[in-house]
Amino acid sequence: MTHEEAEAAIAEELHAIAPEIALDDIDRSGDLREEFDIDSMDFLRLVTALGERFELAMPEADYPQMGSFDALVGYLKQKTA
Repeated sequence: MTHEEAEAAIAEELHAIAPEIALDDIDRSGDLREEFDIDSMDFLRLVTALGERFELAMPEADYPQMGSFDALVGYLKQKTA
């Protein structure tokens, strides 16, 4: 998976959860939940949607590796490599 593909997938899934937030308006290295004003249930929906989309196991133990938009992009790239 390319960097652009990972970004596009995350953006699409985030848009389903927080459609009012534009990616250009966030700090991509900032805390994902704060930047998108999502709670832990929304975060779980995001992770579940991405896991299903790419047929990946994304265990709770890995959640700290997904703390920001950029971190989640890196995580997806690593898991799909």
